[in-house]
Amino acid sequence: MFATFKNSVFAAAASCVALPLAAAEVNVYSYRQPELIKPLTDAFTAETGIEVNVAYLEKGMIERLEAEGARSPADVILTVDISRLAAVVDAGFTQPVASETLLSNVPEIYRDPDGHWFGLTTRARIVYASKDRVAEGEVTTYEDLADPKWQGRICTRSGTHAYNVALTSAVLEHHGEAFTKTWLEGVKSNLARKPQGNDRAQVKAIWAGECDISVGNTYYMGKMLSDDEQKAWADSVNVIFPTFENGGTHVNVSGVAMVKSAPNQDEALQFMEFLTSPKAQEIYAKANFEYPIAEGTKADPLVEGWGSFTPDSVNLMTLAGQRDAAIKLIETVDFDG
Repeated sequence: MFATFKNSVFAAAASCVALPLAAAEVNVYSYRQPELIKPLTDAFTAETGIEVNVAYLEKGMIERLEAEGARSPADVILTVDISRLAAVVDAGFTQPVASETLLSNVPEIYRDPDGHWFGLTTRARIVYASKDRVAEGEVTTYEDLADPKWQGRICTRSGTHAYNVALTSAVLEHHGEAFTKTWLEGVKSNLARKPQGNDRAQVKAIWAGECDISVGNTYYMGKMLSDDEQKAWADSVNVIFPTFENGGTHVNVSGVAMVKSAPNQDEALQFMEFLTSPKAQEIYAKANFEYPIAEGTKADPLVEGWGSFTPDSVNLMTLAGQRDAAIKLIETVDFDG
């Protein structure tokens, strides 16, 4: 029956009493926008004949799974950010998956050690720097962001947003609590304004002359270049890949996990294996200007044109374990105040 429900219709139906499921289908709960998922689901259905039903959720995935319990129609979770992946695992809504295909396609650093989730694509957390007001080589590390030379020159979104919490978690992992607290205080003192807006809003502020550098995800450059209004913002900045003094460039992931109560486990496994295949990863990465992670895959030429970088080597689940401590420090220094 669910084969007749698509996208938003499935989202509404999935909240009702579970109905009998067709044999050749897979049901997906996704934090990723439908337009990013459709090229993948179309390709998977064309290859396997298995229908994919996507429920797009802006928030509340854990609460929804909790309310539905074992009757949930969801087979697969698609989401972004290691903290969200770790949260569904910690809440007990996923199951370990044993698959040589998944292990082969996904490098160890981008998957859960216990097999509960597998990465699909990555994005780097970079510095956007004014072409007019920031010299080449002026900022090279994340530690640099606390240097007083940037006083009144940095813009950022909320410190408690998942993307910045992940970055702060990485600082914690590399340097410890005392350093991270001092670093947060230094970055806060360098802000040109209170944290606000999203990553693109910070680049707009650079374009408008309100600040000189900001922290943001790489894929926003592609989104801005694809928007007639925002292209001028993107053209006003350079993409800088900072590193940690004892590491590489901080990255985060989009990832996939199988729901513990998945009614279509065989189809769900096929879908997960397809998503991690080089073919699917390149489709997925191109749709959102991200980096595929399967060996032998390449990013879209536009993305490759921003430059190369060496990802930090800390396992992302290690960073997820620092999340609560990172949030506590962010709140302690009243970063958003």
